[in-house]
Amino acid sequence: MTILGIDFGTSNTAAGVMVAGRPHLISVEPGRTTLPTSVFFDYERKVTTYGSVANAALIDGREGRFMRALKSVLGTPLMREKRQIAYERLTLIEVVARFLRMLRERAESETGEIYDVALSGRPVRFHSTDAVRNAQAEVDLREAYMVAGYRDVSFMYEPEAAALASGPLDKGALGLIVDIGGGTSDFSIFERDGAATRIIASHGVRVGGTDFDRAISIAEVMPLLGRGAEVRNELGDGRHVAPNAIYNDLATWQKIPFVYTPENRRMAADFAKLGIDPVPFCRLKTVLEMELGHDIAFAVEAGKIKLNKPDVTDAGIDLRVIAPALWAHLTKTTMAHVLADHAAQIETCASETLAMANITPDRIGKVVFVGGSSLMHVVEQAMVGMFPNAALERTEAFTAVADGLAIAAAQRAPS
Repeated sequence: MTILGIDFGTSNTAAGVMVAGRPHLISVEPGRTTLPTSVFFDYERKVTTYGSVANAALIDGREGRFMRALKSVLGTPLMREKRQIAYERLTLIEVVARFLRMLRERAESETGEIYDVALSGRPVRFHSTDAVRNAQAEVDLREAYMVAGYRDVSFMYEPEAAALASGPLDKGALGLIVDIGGGTSDFSIFERDGAATRIIASHGVRVGGTDFDRAISIAEVMPLLGRGAEVRNELGDGRHVAPNAIYNDLATWQKIPFVYTPENRRMAADFAKLGIDPVPFCRLKTVLEMELGHDIAFAVEAGKIKLNKPDVTDAGIDLRVIAPALWAHLTKTTMAHVLADHAAQIETCASETLAMANITPDRIGKVVFVGGSSLMHVVEQAMVGMFPNAALERTEAFTAVADGLAIAAAQRAPS
């Protein structure tokens, strides 16, 4: 029996098994070993697509329902609410199950084996401060695997999996995994004894790349849609500031599919009539009528990624899908300021991991960056500040968790 290692991520997903003593990642899309954790329900064709095909359907403007960052909803009541999604009534557990079933089918198609047992990665904490939701998130994910047709699933902390796949350590040194995913930041301190890897401490916080996107969107994009702007009272001479809730939801990947309600559309139309400056509210009205929330989110993500390049100091967030010539300007300095609180939370979590292991920063000989968001300048700067003498390893940032899960799955499989 071969166990399939699955790195089900907030933003991207991968799967792997061991082949000839080495991790082998499944080609989950043609020529690619990772795929976006995206789902698109196509109204016209009445089909469901996944990954890059789902992203393309959204960008091409097909009629349907797009979903991303579903991992962040695990553990919340939203997972079990039956709702109309395009042409079907489904729970989000069923949506996740379909994604996991697709992943298994692609793995079976490539290898010719049957995978009904999985080793799934999971963050150390799905939810930082809510123990009940944290426990429920694993219950929800386990149920999704069962609905997807898996016979059994076990779980492994993602940074601990990454530690298995990391490179060599100097004798007597400790390693630190810094795993910044789409929705969570996880840390594991580990040591090596020959070929064996021992985990000393693991810790996590619910901050990740989608939170970076949200913060940038709220600070730099949502004011262009009326956030913080004043609206005249419908009755009387007073005025009030537009409520933040609609803007917070529009900036949050997993909430975007649910903002296009008749109530929100009516509110935006009223604001367009009553706004002291009606232009931003007319843009908001367009976003809700044309269902452009995910277009904005992708534009923010693209601007963030471009600005993180070493040779780029300023970049634009392209919002021309809303109005001609509409851009949000973003500089490295601005982005660092916007993300400062998130960087501080990540740094605090790293310090707490050290405290759990009862070690000082100078004991860390190597910092291993895992996950695309770990490569953000604000994260690297925080880690270099904490561990100035540690070697930095970035080579397998996007596949280390899946590689480690493949290794661990092979170790757990019955001989």
